[in-house]
Amino acid sequence: MKQKDQYDEGYIQLRVSGIVLHGNLLLPKEARGLVIFAHGSGSSRHSPRNQYVARILRGAGFGTLLFDLLTLDEEAEDLITGRQRFDIKLLANRLGGVIDLLQSINETQNLRLGYFGASTGAAAALVSAAERATVIGAIVSRGGRPDLAGQALLKVKAPTLLIVGGSDFQVIEMNRLALAKLQTDKQLITIPGATHLFEEQGALEQVAELASTWFARYLAPKSADVKKERTV
Repeated sequence: MKQKDQYDEGYIQLRVSGIVLHGNLLLPKEARGLVIFAHGSGSSRHSPRNQYVARILRGAGFGTLLFDLLTLDEEAEDLITGRQRFDIKLLANRLGGVIDLLQSINETQNLRLGYFGASTGAAAALVSAAERATVIGAIVSRGGRPDLAGQALLKVKAPTLLIVGGSDFQVIEMNRLALAKLQTDKQLITIPGATHLFEEQGALEQVAELASTWFARYLAPKSADVKKERTV
């Protein structure tokens, strides 16, 4: 596991509910908004797939925050039990605490906020967004489990894009069921030939392009200019 320390680009400590979570916050100049990543089960802020999407979003002028939803001790326990990664309430509370923290930081408090969730992280993002309907402006799910958000789906106000691999058949059905419950602007897009991790050639590039377009439409003013990236 990669060491979590101050030498990571944009490294930040997030103090939430008496614990410290490790993250990377990167903001372009005059950012068009800030996208918070909620990684999937068994993953972390170092997920190469989420990091790739984050780079594309920063190139489009969006700030990004990738952070570990679990502490080091919780990660170690989760490797054995697999319990925390499916504790949607816990993960959603962590996301909510980070949102509250971002609203108290000078560099981020005036930015419109969006979620990019993967796997179980997508469910946590949807639950958190339902609890902060006036704060979260847009949501994108990659290979997510939005069905695990349960009845919270009915309370989500943020426009939501669900992206699923065309060969990820079981997850497609789960997303269809979740889509039917959402009462907001919504769309389900399947990427032909892609499996759950979007490892096929060109699949992740399509995810990043779709996410960038969605956030540009719902999170950012159309006239915003893309500026040179800086770190916070």
